[in-house]
Amino acid sequence: MEGGKPNLTLVYQAVQALYHDPDPAGKERASVWLGELQRSMYAWEISDQLLQLKQDVESCYFAAQTMKMKIQTSFFELPPETHNALRDSLLTHIQNLKDLSPIIVTQLALAIADLALQMASWKGCVHTLIEKYNSDVSSMPFLVEILTVLPEEVHSRSLRIGANRRTEIIEDLAFYSSTVVTLLTSCVEKTGNDEKMLIKVFRCLGSWFNLGVLDSNFMASNQLLMVLFQVLQRDETSTNLHEAASDCVCSALYAIENVDHHMALAVQLFQGVLTLETAYHMAVAREDLDKVLNYCRIFTELCETFLETTVRSPGQGTGDLRTLELLLICAGHPQYEVVEISFNFWYRLGEHLYKINDVTLNTIFRPYIQRLLHCLARHCQLDPDHEGIPEDTDDFGEFRMRVSDLVKDVIFLVGSMECFSQLYSTLKDGSPPWEVTEAVLFIMAAIAKSVDPENNPTLCEVLQQVVLLPENVHMAVRYTSIELVGEMSEVMDRNPRFLDPVLSYLMKGLREKSLASAAAKAIHNICSVCRDHMAQHFHGLLDIARSLDSFALSSEAAIGLLKGTALVLARLPLEKIAECLSDLCAVQVLALKKLLAEDSTNGKSADPTVWLDRLAVIFRHTNPIVENGQTHPCQKVIQEIWPVLSNTLNTYQADNRIVERCCRCLRFAVRCVGKGSASLLQPLVTQMVSVYQLYPHSCFLYLGSILVDEYGMEEGCRQGLLDMLQALCMPTFQLLEQPNGLRNHPDTVDDLFRLATRFVQRSPLTLLSSSIIVHVIQCAIAATSLDHRDANCSVMKFVRDLIHTGVANDHEDDFEVRKQLIGQALEQHGQQLVTQLMHSCCFCLPPYTLPDVAEVLWELMMFDRPTFCRWLENALKGLPKETSGGAVTVTHKQLTDFHKQVTSAEECKQVCWAIREFTRLFR
Repeated sequence: MEGGKPNLTLVYQAVQALYHDPDPAGKERASVWLGELQRSMYAWEISDQLLQLKQDVESCYFAAQTMKMKIQTSFFELPPETHNALRDSLLTHIQNLKDLSPIIVTQLALAIADLALQMASWKGCVHTLIEKYNSDVSSMPFLVEILTVLPEEVHSRSLRIGANRRTEIIEDLAFYSSTVVTLLTSCVEKTGNDEKMLIKVFRCLGSWFNLGVLDSNFMASNQLLMVLFQVLQRDETSTNLHEAASDCVCSALYAIENVDHHMALAVQLFQGVLTLETAYHMAVAREDLDKVLNYCRIFTELCETFLETTVRSPGQGTGDLRTLELLLICAGHPQYEVVEISFNFWYRLGEHLYKINDVTLNTIFRPYIQRLLHCLARHCQLDPDHEGIPEDTDDFGEFRMRVSDLVKDVIFLVGSMECFSQLYSTLKDGSPPWEVTEAVLFIMAAIAKSVDPENNPTLCEVLQQVVLLPENVHMAVRYTSIELVGEMSEVMDRNPRFLDPVLSYLMKGLREKSLASAAAKAIHNICSVCRDHMAQHFHGLLDIARSLDSFALSSEAAIGLLKGTALVLARLPLEKIAECLSDLCAVQVLALKKLLAEDSTNGKSADPTVWLDRLAVIFRHTNPIVENGQTHPCQKVIQEIWPVLSNTLNTYQADNRIVERCCRCLRFAVRCVGKGSASLLQPLVTQMVSVYQLYPHSCFLYLGSILVDEYGMEEGCRQGLLDMLQALCMPTFQLLEQPNGLRNHPDTVDDLFRLATRFVQRSPLTLLSSSIIVHVIQCAIAATSLDHRDANCSVMKFVRDLIHTGVANDHEDDFEVRKQLIGQALEQHGQQLVTQLMHSCCFCLPPYTLPDVAEVLWELMMFDRPTFCRWLENALKGLPKETSGGAVTVTHKQLTDFHKQVTSAEECKQVCWAIREFTRLFR
């Protein structure tokens, strides 16, 4: 902080303002100022003083939270000789403030736990804490709180304690785990019916189960397990206590997932959970939904834990199928939220049985799946008094989508055709109320695609009947029947005689406000599957596309209809495509021209993105088969449209969103005609470069990469494309060299390196012999530490591909020159690259990026193994060997082992495994 250490009065005023200032601006100023204080060195001393003075809850909470944050993120600021004093001071504070507020106790407990994990000199912290406080009943709540958060923090993302220290801590906690359980047991004996204390005990026990360090034989015969199930069996247990006990049992079940290693505890838990069925029915009778949901969580966790056993030995021992009965009892509960808890289990069961593929096993589980499907169909019913179409965005709509996904995953156990026929017969033979009909059609739509469409009279009959539905049936039934028709496109492809009646049925839907989008989606599906048969209906599609805005369509549905139309257009005879494409684009082009004219007359800005997106989808999906030497039928249309797109780009050049959509449209236009867009290359590049100087929208870099991909192999275009790259690079580097430039502009990084990579792929020599390459490589090295999925992936791909062009001898004439130029570049930047990559892996990048880093290191090694060995050795020497808390981060042996594993690797995945293991030492 500027101006030295602030006085305490000022800090108090800021905290008061943060919590009590009625003016939002005052709150904001206080928040910013206190944030700066928390980041400064003074925060340590000031928090300590505030906690000592104990003036009020707010200032103590701020101080406790600051302490926790400083220990998590800035522990390195403290010299090692102060660590003991900090520990003693925190223990004093938690003792003095234990009755002020539970949230303050939690923050201080977290601070103490995080300190213990980082402070290597504090040996056996669990033992010292229990020794110090276990005889004092009033200290019990905060002691148990510390013992709860300690195991939770071991894998905290905020603490980079490294794998060595983490292993040491876990071994230490495992050693003292029985002491902790004994403490918790005596705690229950002493405090008996104190509900708050019991909740704390269960939370703490759950936390130790989650870490996986409890001795399962010791736990199997432990009193606490009996207490847990007694609490869950008792009807009068309060909601909070019930939830804590349920969480604890779920943690215990999760901890014994490897059942064979924990048999004694597994049997105890298995039998304990089976005793809860009566309690579940009691909760249902009392309409206590919270408890019902808790029981269902426990039953589901039981099934998940014993899944392997159930499939391996169904009906025997802990493979007892009563576990599935419990889940089906829950599935029968009227509230859909209850059955939804078990979805993941049913999905996993289906996946297991699908992999094993054993007819006998499937026969055993089929009745359970049939009963599940029966329950799901009932849960999908809308309320009888529901009006209009089913909502798909509310909670119930999302539940139905999850049902649809689950049904698709498990239907193979029952047989798609058998299930489809059964569902249809319930409609055909009875006359159920509308909400039952709608739910049945919904489930039929989920499985329609998995029914074999070849020579299938039932499917044909369903289609025939659906299109004969009278218009006076409930709107939701019509809506779902339209969705079902859309899922049956394969049947129409095999039986084109149905296309006419189906299309006229969908046209009726398209004209109705609430059915239009569903009908459009169905037409889109049919166009995608029946492209050839739909060619004769193309003019009907064109009529719809011309008057698209007269239908009440969502923008997604309108785009889908145009996509379908374009897919069919591509199947017309070549000589007809140009004229039809021109017709299809005309509406959008006229609308754009009109917008531009209005903008220039009244200066008011309208939004052209609707029309740009529609043109983009047309270009994207009009992909006719063009033989070599034939002129692309879309070329002329795109040349005619270019002036309008160019004009749009100029008019809206300051608006990133619109420019992005414009570039997207141009990208698909270029992709559509490929080399046929050559006449646009010069004007397009000129315009891109001139707008980019003023407004550096990253989408221009992306569009540039598309142009390099299409034209980079053409000798006559290479110099022009390189000039484009150089012109685009200057403003880009200026943007990225600003403070935090890389972090603030990840899209620009992503698109810049896509462009550079396309050059490497299409014309490596052009790039390697240019003066810009040095700057691009330097930028790439700086950007390797950027923690952004797409940007980092693009950077790594560029570096990998660049080096690879000097490794892979593709027998092109220029291979030796390429190799020499890459050798020169690496001579300059190789060491810096390897050092930066190792640093980024250990301290900046998430684990999912490591395979990309491994590929770069592998290519470097393929290029020049001896030099790479030296670079890696130097990079490893520069890594810190111990943490600020005095724990060993990496031993000499671990460094030499890693070096050897990487440099002697025979394939890239070995490098990846080595990095993955090595970087865990720094996480």
